[in-house]
Amino acid sequence: MTDTLPTRITAALGRIPNPRTGRDVIASGMIADLRVDADGRVRLSFLLGAQDPATMVRDVRQAVEQVPGVSEVRVDVKDPSQSAKGAAPAAPAKPPAGHSHGRALPVMEQQRPSPPPRPAAPTPIAYPNLGRIIAVSSGKGGVGKSTIATNLAIAMSQSGSVVGLMDADIYGPNIPRMMGVQAAPPVVNERIIPLDAHGVKLMSLGFLVDRNQPAIWRGPIIMKIITQFLRDVEWGKLDYLFVDMPPGTGDAQLSLVQATLVHGAVIVTTPQELSVGDALRGAKMFERVGVPVLGIVENMSYFACPHCGRPSPLFGSGGGARLAAELGVPLLGEIPLYPQVRVGGDEGTPIVVSEPNSGAANALREMTKRVTEAIASAGQA
Repeated sequence: MTDTLPTRITAALGRIPNPRTGRDVIASGMIADLRVDADGRVRLSFLLGAQDPATMVRDVRQAVEQVPGVSEVRVDVKDPSQSAKGAAPAAPAKPPAGHSHGRALPVMEQQRPSPPPRPAAPTPIAYPNLGRIIAVSSGKGGVGKSTIATNLAIAMSQSGSVVGLMDADIYGPNIPRMMGVQAAPPVVNERIIPLDAHGVKLMSLGFLVDRNQPAIWRGPIIMKIITQFLRDVEWGKLDYLFVDMPPGTGDAQLSLVQATLVHGAVIVTTPQELSVGDALRGAKMFERVGVPVLGIVENMSYFACPHCGRPSPLFGSGGGARLAAELGVPLLGEIPLYPQVRVGGDEGTPIVVSEPNSGAANALREMTKRVTEAIASAGQA
């Protein structure tokens, strides 16, 4: 058989097993809409079912990237229940000689049938071993939500609690860099083993996909990823699981509250009104779906002069307090703008670890105490 680029790609994909079916991804019907252009750019759809490990996305991408002649790879992950059915495919690429499964690799479909009916929203499942599940969210990006989540989780662990941190910011998973961990988590007996950093158990999509892989995720896939991180990760028995959410009020937030019981949400904002307005919408979203808002954290509240210690409110003042008053929830903390907070996040050593006696670290630990009190009060309500 002619050694063409499509046949080499087919051969590479034919060597990737699906642990659920015991067959390769082609024989399992997981590859669709394969396109290869003259410049070696490859695009394909990967049909990832609810029971399939998300690590297979990375395996498929890496296998195709290693094929000689491939210059670029794009993998569009789709839910099999949402994929087109019944359409007549174009002429399929034949498998290479020696491929024992005898199944053709499907390529781009010529027509698109009407979408299937939308399934009913799933019933939330309780995961008692995960302890209190707390969402850390913000109305907009750039307010330091992940910085608050990482330092909160570490400070809670330093106080003696068993803590997990789940990175649900699938569009910009920053937890691996901020916690100083960049590795693929091991899988034992079909259970994903979370990584550990600074005494906190970690799981992030950033561990499973390439750093330069664009996040092209739709609602059903987001729900699947969040569910798998809750269900298939060997968290052990936790006291708290903090979930770093993407900014806004989108699929990830709704997927989390549909997947499990969320005990509360911490809303992060900065002092300026633009941020406060977006944070208000985020808080109202959690209230609407029955998740109590534990309180407001105002990040970048002021800049403390390193020479005289005088605070300068670079982004205005009082926004977090006004938002807390409007919502009737406590102001959990006012965290100063301190350059080493940014440095620690970039280098993987959050400020409560790198400079535990700094003013910013002290403010974050005080915030952690108030979060603990708010969780306890919400549990008694």
